[in-house]
Amino acid sequence: MYETNFPNKRFKHTASFLKKHIGTDQSILDLGVDNPFSKIMREHGYSVENTHGEDLDIDFSSVQNSNADVVTAFEIFEHLVAPFNVLREIKANKLVASIPLQLWFASAYKSKTDPWDRHYHEFEDWQFDWLLEKSGWKIKDRAKWTNPVKKMGIRPLLRSMTPRYYIVYAERSTQEKI
Repeated sequence: MYETNFPNKRFKHTASFLKKHIGTDQSILDLGVDNPFSKIMREHGYSVENTHGEDLDIDFSSVQNSNADVVTAFEIFEHLVAPFNVLREIKANKLVASIPLQLWFASAYKSKTDPWDRHYHEFEDWQFDWLLEKSGWKIKDRAKWTNPVKKMGIRPLLRSMTPRYYIVYAERSTQEKI
């Protein structure tokens, strides 16, 4: 089932990591609008609601009003100017989040056609860990993987050896919330 339903390596790794830590009996708030991966989660038995496209830097209403057991955030924090704020507002006690890692040989992503589709942050793993810990989360597990491309050259070679994605499972006790 996983092999045929996953369009790429990133989705396969993300789904495997999610399944390792989150059961299908737990409801999920997925930060960001409905997307291909939230659909994959539903296909695999998860109950998933998404935020509605609001600016999560300033509008926390979807996060504050959700009663989900788990929050997922797959490649969204790099698009926020201040991800610390929404991390503090999460009511759920479990978080599964992934980010693209900063690559020393490539500049941060910036869309040429969409002014909203850009990375304000591309973290190193320790920076993302620090952000989560500072916002009250305790990391319980983490993983990294590469994102090779089917091209020739130095950058494609480096991409085949250098981790591009970083995912964490974190928890927070109710005493640690604001």
